[in-house]
Amino acid sequence: MRPVRRPDGPEATPYQRWGGEAFFVALVDRFYAGVDTDPRLRHMYPEDLTEPKAHLALFLGQYWGGPSTYNEQRGAPRLRMRHVPFVIGTAEADAWLGHMTDAVLAAGMTPADQAQMLDYLKMAAKSLINAPT
Repeated sequence: MRPVRRPDGPEATPYQRWGGEAFFVALVDRFYAGVDTDPRLRHMYPEDLTEPKAHLALFLGQYWGGPSTYNEQRGAPRLRMRHVPFVIGTAEADAWLGHMTDAVLAAGMTPADQAQMLDYLKMAAKSLINAPT
């Protein structure tokens, strides 16, 4: 028999513990508020940020144990392939990570959950660097 998942129980996924879809939508909104005014990053995004926001919220939610909506709508994440058209050096990765870090720090997570998410985001930022530094 499969254990019943409870949002506050030991079997709860990070997605459930952190507040589900609403948590990730708010996180992504905070992140994109920084990106929107950052000259190192803004040119990599379309003028209307609605789609990128939705995609990132779905991706992060799925990664952290939420529904598989991202895969159903967009297929496998293939993050490196999706970012190949953009020149991403250390400066861009650091800027992206800085905005994500600010968004995470404002989320009100427990220190352990905050560290878990930031560790993942650091790895993700580093993995997308595709330009010589």
